[in-house]
Amino acid sequence: MTLIRPTPGVSDASGPVRRPGTGRAVAVLLLAVLAALIPLFGPSAALHDTGEAAAPGAGGVALLRAVLFAALCVPVGELFVRRLVRSVPGAPEAAPRGWAPYAAAAGFVAALGLASFVATGNLVPGSVAEIDVGGLYESRDGKLALVEVNAFLAAGLCALSARPATQVWPLAAVVVAEALRAHPTTEQSPLIGSGLTLVHLTCAALWAGGLLYALRTLRRWGPSEAGVALLGLYARVAAVLLAAITATGVWSSLRRMPSDTVLEQLTTTAYGRVLLAKVLLVAVVAVLALWARIRLGRAADPLTACSPARAEVVALGVVVAVSGLLTALPVPIRW
Repeated sequence: MTLIRPTPGVSDASGPVRRPGTGRAVAVLLLAVLAALIPLFGPSAALHDTGEAAAPGAGGVALLRAVLFAALCVPVGELFVRRLVRSVPGAPEAAPRGWAPYAAAAGFVAALGLASFVATGNLVPGSVAEIDVGGLYESRDGKLALVEVNAFLAAGLCALSARPATQVWPLAAVVVAEALRAHPTTEQSPLIGSGLTLVHLTCAALWAGGLLYALRTLRRWGPSEAGVALLGLYARVAAVLLAAITATGVWSSLRRMPSDTVLEQLTTTAYGRVLLAKVLLVAVVAVLALWARIRLGRAADPLTACSPARAEVVALGVVVAVSGLLTALPVPIRW
């Protein structure tokens, strides 16, 4: 299978006009619904029979956080792959239209929703009057929420400007704010935890967003040696990113679930169950990535690697949704 696509509207004598884009659109819609349902309805399933209580609005917070993560991955991936393209000899000038402005808009709305949640004392606001915007400046979480709102707004403006590469700075601010938010000052060694999250989130955004934009670029270029070179460059960097994600993920998990209790907490706590699901999904993604790498190096047509790579993008989308759910669940107790 290559990047060559049948011409839309082609028909034969035995049937009506075929529209392959319709089936693809339906598949994307179903995946989007699935990605929304996982964080929205996941808390109740994860907490079942654990004895733990869900925080108010856990489903909504998980959904907003998943949207925020996805909105971060898209522009980071675009900037990353555009930089890789500069190293590709004879790369075509054509490039897919950037989704960064739309991602920034989605991230802004998600960050605004999360900020309104923080402004009501981590409760679901019943009306606009209950949202204390001024109170955001009085707490650490409130200030971090405001940083994310303003950063996505700035990223959107940068994406629409003559120098879209400048959006790297507001996007970096979002990553730093998320890393600090995930590790409050009350936990043990919060700076170490924030550092691990910073590396983990950055590498994940580069991996997921980069693969998405790389495949969009290859489709725009069509079958070419430049496309093979770009996919090879991305694959080499992705291997390093996967190693960093794995190392920081394991270390972060052991900080929250000590090694002598981790096996039990993986099945008896909501956080552990969702973490286990995420680990299994990442393992599937790693297998798909390896499959694509083997095809890239050994297949007669290296661009057949795009087939498992597309499946990898879908799996990474599910991982993003599960990651959003993970942030809304209670942190396991250190026994």
